[in-house]
Amino acid sequence: MSMNRSEDTGTLVEDGRRLRSERNRQKIIDAMFQLVRGGEYDPSVARVAECAGVGLRTVFRHFDDVDTLYQEMSSQMEAGILPEIAKPLTADTWQGRVKEMMARRIRVFEDVMPVKICAGVRRFRSDFLMANHTRFVSHESAALALALPQEVLDNEPLKNSFDIALSFDTWRRLRQDQSFSRAKATTVLETMLDALIAAAE
Repeated sequence: MSMNRSEDTGTLVEDGRRLRSERNRQKIIDAMFQLVRGGEYDPSVARVAECAGVGLRTVFRHFDDVDTLYQEMSSQMEAGILPEIAKPLTADTWQGRVKEMMARRIRVFEDVMPVKICAGVRRFRSDFLMANHTRFVSHESAALALALPQEVLDNEPLKNSFDIALSFDTWRRLRQDQSFSRAKATTVLETMLDALIAAAE
């Protein structure tokens, strides 16, 4: 009987350690998100530890380097936006579907923009972040290709113009470099899309 109690106590202690470890890991990830969303696009590990309320050793116990922290951030970010991205487009015409895609991308881009900017600062120093960026751009183009009619896909300059207009980089430039409000940036994109649709008709 006493042995069973001892085993139960050991299990509870182990479970408690595991839960504490998982909480600390998530605190570190949440701190990184908080700093990045607050405008600190290249925070040091020390700054992340300070914000998370843990020691440097705890950070490095969970993450070998900054890249592994970015990997976890990317995974959680993608899990959050995947349901929005995966929704089928419902408009009856290709023009409507492209505009529906624009509205959806604006919502997603607004959500991921701080993290994407942060990754952009570091991607030339990180093979993982560079590969992640390349994959993101490829997914953007592939998703758009599903919404465009064949005659537009066959017109390379026009297809690329749609691709650039609806890219994250265009949205980031409007919102960050030109300091446009979300409403003003949306109006610019709508104007660009109307012109491209007119050119395709």
